[in-house]
Amino acid sequence: MNKMTLKAGFFAALCGAAGVAHADGENIAVFTKNLTNPYFQSVRLGAENAAKQMHASITNYVPTKPDSIPEQMSQIDDVIVKKPSAVVFVPVDFKAMGPGVAKLNAAKIPTVNIVDKAQSGNFVAFVGASDYQIGLQTARYLFKAMGGKGSIIILEGVRGTSTSDERMRGFHDALKEAPGIKVLSTQPGNYQRLQALQVMENLLQTYPKVDGVLAANDAMAIGALDALDGANLQAKVVGINASKEAVDMIKQGKLLASGDYSGFKQGCIGAMAALRSLRGQPVPRDIALKTEVVTSANYQQFDVAPDKLSCPTWADATGQ
Repeated sequence: MNKMTLKAGFFAALCGAAGVAHADGENIAVFTKNLTNPYFQSVRLGAENAAKQMHASITNYVPTKPDSIPEQMSQIDDVIVKKPSAVVFVPVDFKAMGPGVAKLNAAKIPTVNIVDKAQSGNFVAFVGASDYQIGLQTARYLFKAMGGKGSIIILEGVRGTSTSDERMRGFHDALKEAPGIKVLSTQPGNYQRLQALQVMENLLQTYPKVDGVLAANDAMAIGALDALDGANLQAKVVGINASKEAVDMIKQGKLLASGDYSGFKQGCIGAMAALRSLRGQPVPRDIALKTEVVTSANYQQFDVAPDKLSCPTWADATGQ
């Protein structure tokens, strides 16, 4: 009897004891938006980490042109031909990818939606975090650090996307609580560091006195810091995602804070949800991960190299 036979026998016995019939070795196709945003690298790492723990494999599908709707549609067509066990799906556009999700549904490929909630389609589950709450909490932290007064610039994500719209709603509700905060300008940076740098450089020519920057993700927050450094100016800057680079900058005192909207955890739980569904185990329809603001007072727990991160347990993430 070889090692593979022993392994198969062990898992068959284990599954029989649990009353669930399945074999490991499933392949999960993971769709993310682009290769340029470190956030989506974290999502892919989380999915790979969870799949490895559960003896499955991951194939990543990422548009070579950032956020390309035609390219993601083409990748869906490719996946339908290859027929993976399941899909973990971040739509490049939560509205426009409806026909693509319909194709996955028609092909009867179980699909878990993560990060950006798709407007249409049938899913095993949605895994995400409250963009509204993380926007609200992060903005409140900035305004408190500013003493409730001063001028800010807001860098929003991609207008019309659910993540950006909900984070902006949180920002604006926090502004209602802080009448001493004046918004100089609100501009999209499309979640990209270089675009945020260029937007901030232009805005600083008009508004050289800026007390704070409220950015809808870390990449834009870091782009804003690049622009401020280039202009020899200082301001309190916050982002969202709690990326490793952002945590490093918080530790160094360069970035004030970042809302923890963990791509790694969402990738982990998305892959776990897909595999649990395939194995006949219960999966909630909606899984909302906890959010908090990472600051100089608590960054230590987030100061972990990407290859050293470990997925949360299913129970910790879902309460089940």
